[in-house]
Amino acid sequence: MRRAPERARFGATELTDEQVGTLRRAVRLEWITIGVLVLIVAAVGLVAGQSQAMKTAWAEDMLSFLPPMAFLVAVRIAGRPPTPRHPFGYHRAVGVAHLVAAVALLGMGATLVIDSATALLTGDRPPIGVLSILGTPVWAGWPMVAVMVATSIPPVVLGRMKTKLAEELHDKVLFADADMNKADWMTGLATAAGVLGIGMGLWWADAVAAIVVATSIVADGVSNLKGSVADLVDARATTYDDAAPHPLIQEVETVLRQQPWVQDVGVRVRDEGHVFHVEGFVVPVAGVVPTLEQLAAARRRCTDLDWKVEDVVLAPVAELPEDQVPR
Repeated sequence: MRRAPERARFGATELTDEQVGTLRRAVRLEWITIGVLVLIVAAVGLVAGQSQAMKTAWAEDMLSFLPPMAFLVAVRIAGRPPTPRHPFGYHRAVGVAHLVAAVALLGMGATLVIDSATALLTGDRPPIGVLSILGTPVWAGWPMVAVMVATSIPPVVLGRMKTKLAEELHDKVLFADADMNKADWMTGLATAAGVLGIGMGLWWADAVAAIVVATSIVADGVSNLKGSVADLVDARATTYDDAAPHPLIQEVETVLRQQPWVQDVGVRVRDEGHVFHVEGFVVPVAGVVPTLEQLAAARRRCTDLDWKVEDVVLAPVAELPEDQVPR
């Protein structure tokens, strides 16, 4: 007798067929991204020459491998079920992957800013020569511009496709990757402008373009570092893009307040990666001692709100611990 296939999970959370499809599309897009990046890195490296802006753009393309690789590794690890040693599961792998990618982006971006600024201050004038294409002399800057414009399009398209999937999976690593992809058009235009500037006799345009690109890398690194550290130190759960507190916090509190035996409620919600851990402090109505059945029913109503609500711990208290429950 053939065994039924094991359902896809995020730790102890079993995914629905729709979520499994979303996860598969996200994984497929990340593998496609890696394949596209291989071609982009090869193309940019082939025409980079001595241009500082082209070299910086090539370095950014190399860094672009980090988020998709981090996502693929984190998703695989986060799918492991909880163990006695890891009772909360391996969801934090997402946060760790996010942190690693952010630190790498910030470090490399800072290095490129310094290198580009040094080239500007020292008056480095990159030579862009002439190529022979089918016996016809062509300024080498034109292939550079063509490659930068052409290679800016695929990441933007992939980034827009990933954003929706990041929201559905509540995956901040995937969103960070999508955000970087969507911003790649700026890199392409800045680099092309720097190369054209050299052709117009503006030797400093190349270094300025490199600084613009490197600064965008630093900005990506800083924003991702802030988000990853906040999640790892158990900041209040936010939406997948860190734009606002997650609405599930208020929804859980509302559900608990609707229980007839509850007088007051305070909740803490921790983002574990893809899923949330909820701690609810409930003050019972005077003279009422909630039964185990009532507590279990309230907990079940909370977990039924959304697949992301994985763990719910309810603690009946005489009064809310003001120093522990956000207001």
